[in-house]
Amino acid sequence: MRLLNRSAGRLSRHRRGPLAGLVVVLVGLLMTGGIYTAFFSSAQADESTTNAEQIQQGRELFLVSCAFCHGQNGEGVRTDEDHQLGPSLVGVGAAAVDFQVGTGRMPMVQPGAQVPQKPTTFDDDEIAALAAYVASLGPGPAVPDEGDYSTDGLSDEEKQAAVVRGGQIFLTNCTACHNFEGSGGAMPRGGYAPKIRGVEPKYIYEALLTGPQNMPNFANGNLSPDEKRDVIAYLGSLNDQPGYGGFGLGGLGPVPEGLVAWLFGIGVLVGAAVWIAAHTTRSNKKKVEAEA
Repeated sequence: MRLLNRSAGRLSRHRRGPLAGLVVVLVGLLMTGGIYTAFFSSAQADESTTNAEQIQQGRELFLVSCAFCHGQNGEGVRTDEDHQLGPSLVGVGAAAVDFQVGTGRMPMVQPGAQVPQKPTTFDDDEIAALAAYVASLGPGPAVPDEGDYSTDGLSDEEKQAAVVRGGQIFLTNCTACHNFEGSGGAMPRGGYAPKIRGVEPKYIYEALLTGPQNMPNFANGNLSPDEKRDVIAYLGSLNDQPGYGGFGLGGLGPVPEGLVAWLFGIGVLVGAAVWIAAHTTRSNKKKVEAEA
């Protein structure tokens, strides 16, 4: 019995020793680190496998639908006359693919100065796979998250301020091509700026980020992510804005308004003047005949 008490006393003294606490902490850290490493490595491996599978799926779709114009490795294709059939996609990023394929502009039906929007031939998973493959060719802009272009997290005052800032940015940088209210317009050499009213906010953000077709590139160094969000907020506000001037003629600006003014406004005035002149002539004739 005394031996047992002595052994228990020694163990108790060792547990209370200065090194005992350090040993327990080290053992705990080692066990925690080992468990975390095991789970994290497994999750990372699963994610890498998923990414690799998505990239492989994207490459298979790319070879079928895109390689004819852009080359089997996205390097671009030039014709025998040294014209660019399809540009290189190295470094354009996932955002460019998501915009072009998501809006149906690619694959292109026929070459042109401006590629029109049409229904896409790919589903969301296929678009994501194509974007992942092109992103693997070289670093470029990623597909934005909803928080990048949405004002849902802002207060009413902040939303209104965002609309005001976005309107100033839009009127300074975009109205020359897209019209003051985003209705689009003609451009030189057969090009045109498409209508951007009612376009999904994600695609507007991606267009600003990547500069498709004739559009200039507004990268984050030119317009910050918040400024892009403000432009989208301004365009969204136009959808709810009433036409205070009456029939807006599609908001296309002074050219169609002037044409309507000449054809209808002045035409009505000329017709009224002709009617008044003819009526006056008949009245004078009847008056002269009556006096005679």
